Amino acid sequence: MVTCGMECSCQKTLNPCCPDIDFGLLEPYLSQFSGTDAKRNLIAILQKAQDIYGYLPMEIITHIARRCGIKTSKVVGVVSFFTQFRTKPIGKNHILLCQGTACHVNGSLAIEEAIKDTLGVGEGDISPDGLFTYTNVACIGCCSLAPVFMVEGKTYGRLNKDKAVKILKDIASGEEEAPE
Repeated sequence: MVTCGMECSCQKTLNPCCPDIDFGLLEPYLSQFSGTDAKRNLIAILQKAQDIYGYLPMEIITHIARRCGIKTSKVVGVVSFFTQFRTKPIGKNHILLCQGTACHVNGSLAIEEAIKDTLGVGEGDISPDGLFTYTNVACIGCCSLAPVFMVEGKTYGRLNKDKAVKILKDIASGEEEAPE
């Protein structure tokens, strides 16, 4: 019998309490590490898990903690400390909106309003069509192009409201290719 550690004693072998999550996708990677190797490589393991699942739901965090012999609270601490990790799913296209000093003084708040109005979402939410999520970040490092946002690794600079809206609509319609 396998238990998931979440007050359950179901008889399923791979994914006892979380039928929507295939823990087996992460197993080949987890099996490379044991004991102190797993602890030393926790960030890499979390990155791989996020690559596989798109985000880190609590069930995955708990599974990683158990498999690595680390307290769940410690893994949660690492996940919550590093902004690279997400605990909620995101849309197909993840927009990183720079709110650094250069972007802020050049109108990033207006760009944020354009994103909210165009997509009908708040920060961290998924647009109704499932295509977009936006996140404010401290700095993208493209100050000379301020204000800036990135969509799936592609940088869009010297934005104004109209340009930002056009880019978002072009991505949504498939006219602008957001990188895979």
